[in-house]
Amino acid sequence: MSIVGTRVVRQEDQNLITAGGTYVDDLREEALSGAAHAVFVRSPIAHARIGGIDVSEAKAAPGVLGVFTAAELGLEPHAAGPVKEPWLADGVVRYVGEPVALVLTEERYQLADAAELVDVDYEPLDAVASIGAALADETLLYPGTGSNVVQVNGVAEFDESIFADCEVVVSQTIVNQRVAPAPLEVRGASCAWGEDGRLTVWLSTQNAQIARTQLAASLGVGEENVRVIAPDVGGGFGAKIGADPEATVLGWAAKEIGRPVRWVESRSENLTAMTHGRGQLNTVTIGGKRDGTVLAYRLDVIQDAGAYPRTLFLPTLTELMAVGVYRFPKVETRSRGVVTNTTPIAAYRGAGRPEATAAVERGMDVFAAKIGMDPAEVRRVNFIRPEEFPYRTPTGASYDTGEYAAALDKVLDAAGYAELRAEQKRRREAGDPVELGLGIAAYVEITGGDSGGESGRVDIHPDGSVVAWTGSSPHGQGLGTSLAMLLSDQLGVPLEKITVKHGDTDEVPKAVGTFGSRSLQLGGSAIRQAADEVIAQARELAADLLEAAPDDLELDAERGVWQVRGAPSSTVLSWAQVAETAGEGKLSADVWFGGGKPTFPFGAHLAVVEVDTETGKVDLRRIVAVDDAGPIVNPLTFRGQRHGGLGQGAAQALMEVVTYDEDGNPTTATLADYSFVTAVELPDFELVDMATPTDRNLLGVKGIGEAATIGSTPAVHNAVVDALSTRGVHHLDMPTTPIRVWEALEEAGKGSAR
Repeated sequence: MSIVGTRVVRQEDQNLITAGGTYVDDLREEALSGAAHAVFVRSPIAHARIGGIDVSEAKAAPGVLGVFTAAELGLEPHAAGPVKEPWLADGVVRYVGEPVALVLTEERYQLADAAELVDVDYEPLDAVASIGAALADETLLYPGTGSNVVQVNGVAEFDESIFADCEVVVSQTIVNQRVAPAPLEVRGASCAWGEDGRLTVWLSTQNAQIARTQLAASLGVGEENVRVIAPDVGGGFGAKIGADPEATVLGWAAKEIGRPVRWVESRSENLTAMTHGRGQLNTVTIGGKRDGTVLAYRLDVIQDAGAYPRTLFLPTLTELMAVGVYRFPKVETRSRGVVTNTTPIAAYRGAGRPEATAAVERGMDVFAAKIGMDPAEVRRVNFIRPEEFPYRTPTGASYDTGEYAAALDKVLDAAGYAELRAEQKRRREAGDPVELGLGIAAYVEITGGDSGGESGRVDIHPDGSVVAWTGSSPHGQGLGTSLAMLLSDQLGVPLEKITVKHGDTDEVPKAVGTFGSRSLQLGGSAIRQAADEVIAQARELAADLLEAAPDDLELDAERGVWQVRGAPSSTVLSWAQVAETAGEGKLSADVWFGGGKPTFPFGAHLAVVEVDTETGKVDLRRIVAVDDAGPIVNPLTFRGQRHGGLGQGAAQALMEVVTYDEDGNPTTATLADYSFVTAVELPDFELVDMATPTDRNLLGVKGIGEAATIGSTPAVHNAVVDALSTRGVHHLDMPTTPIRVWEALEEAGKGSAR
């Protein structure tokens, strides 16, 4: 029986829940002996000119080893799209939390006192704290540019004629609010220069190799002179792709003072200075017939990039996935990226795709309400049909496989949709103050869409053990166990004899890493390819040992032995025996899997909420979900990824939001202010199985790391609006907090009274 497809407890967990992981702040490497401790002095003002920085008192404080500003760095600013971002603020600060100076001390406890002694003369400027203020262009973040709009994609002008044949046209503006990734482990880095002139950086990152490339370029050294090691990483969610600017400054400082440097941020720093996610304002226009057929779809995206546009690919992904699971005949999209005096926006679980799904799925509910049709039926009318795959969308995506109607039907059947609608009707007729709301979302997303490949290496040692190196980055997903399962199945080696290594650029020089739900389909395929090559090598060696033709040999993966085909009772060879005859003491294959194309997981979610119309409180009662990512390697890990995604997606719909006042001051700078979802707010998820394979990689799998997040947010959002729809509330911006619900009901009540 194959181990693939069975529930296997994650091998990583035993150490994590007993001894605990080894994160950047836990490192006690000899190379870090005598390390200085670092803290960044950060701007308390969103927009100001720096009149001067006096560091004299700070330098004289006990234990201070150095205080550095932009003037001392001498590093060229790094390009962030159309503008350049300084490593430390140079002349102007543009968001609260922007690093202005670096302080190094002998002991960690000395950092706070020393940092307070850095005297920065701020000359306040008007702040641009919202998308609306940015579009007004009354205050420019970058004088001389003429506008706060830093990127425009899509059509130059909208064509109103696409709606000419439509019987019904609806439009809705949707706020996809800014959220904080808030990983369990905040950012941290430790840096040390060796006697050989090489820099080693221990970094909490999703991509050691990308980080190495960035650091080498920033510091003006060759990549061969930088080693990046990612120890255990306590979550990334996209916000730890590569290396943030702080890591470059720390590397420079370690060389400047001639000793290692350690840094870990506080939770408040993480909430204000680590990149945020989402931050889009989307306007959806849908036109169609009263029978539910959509004829034309328009999506207008405005992306808040924050103060420095680090990742303006986000709105382009939103445009790419704009049509979702639907066959819309006419489509037009446009996106604009604007800068504001807020923390930069970057990738966060889903990165542009959740925003596309939230827009089209909310829009489909608005369209369904307008024509008086059940939202499930409107979706069925417009789904791309199975026989149309592979399907190229009007926005340029090439979908591989999909069974969108089947996914929705599975969810509705499992939930008892007809019975839920009947219960909703009974409650409304009885005047129950606790309204029942049902929300549907059907989604498709792109995974492994970066067009890169991944590295994989497999070594089999004379003791029969297997060591695999992956360019992917396991940091909480259970990927190591999944890769070991693939090898166990392919080679016939028990799990306990397989070790998976990753995250060290000296051991894995070429790699891409983990983002965009690419790891299993690309990293897993690389491991499969490497194992295939090892098997091919072993076949030749075993043939010599057994004095048989290579084509006559077979690997019995059940027992992990080589034998003559058709003669299982003949002499057999173990992997240990074969590996013992290999050169350099092991069988080895090092590959680059570059043949994979993007895959398109899909699914459907139904959310059931209860809304107390007297208090505004929303209770999420049920989420029933299909998340189809192809064949499943480990159902336990797969389920865990879905649970995490459902929780984060629901949290955005219900409570999570990063907010600023009109002066650009963050008002959600601690976990006392930023509402973070817990198990208390979540129901037991009802997961329905469905697996549609792809032909775009060696395993037939698609990504699952972000999928559940993408479907759950609009499902919960639609459910809340559905609950309020008969009380005059036809749209409500996320998050649907009690105060927002209550205020919307009050406003609707005033309107009906008039």
